[in-house]
Amino acid sequence: MDADKKRALIERFLDAYNRFDIEGMIEVLHPDIEFRNITGGNVDATASGLKEFRALAEQSAKLFESRKQAVITLDPSSEGVSVEIEFTGVLAMDIPNGPKAGETLELQGHSEYVFREEKIYQLTAYS
Repeated sequence: MDADKKRALIERFLDAYNRFDIEGMIEVLHPDIEFRNITGGNVDATASGLKEFRALAEQSAKLFESRKQAVITLDPSSEGVSVEIEFTGVLAMDIPNGPKAGETLELQGHSEYVFREEKIYQLTAYS
């Protein structure tokens, strides 16, 4: 799979993510998707397969009134693609012991994508 196809899949995934389009996200994922979210060095969310990923995506979508992941840099390699991202989201509900509904979160992080059979097979997000 060439770098342009990988970039296009990532852009489709992020566009769907930003629009809360879970079906659009699922379309570009491999059936055996492996997802991990790592915050501050701790794994705080995982999903194996489309069913678990969908459930996690539906749950996380409820947390935000709006959200946007913007690509800062995209670096393809033979293993996959590393993407530096900027995230902005407005919370829809209070986070226990954290920010409140209506507050804006702004984070920078990066994501690692691995591909199989023309789909996103592994996605690890770091913030």
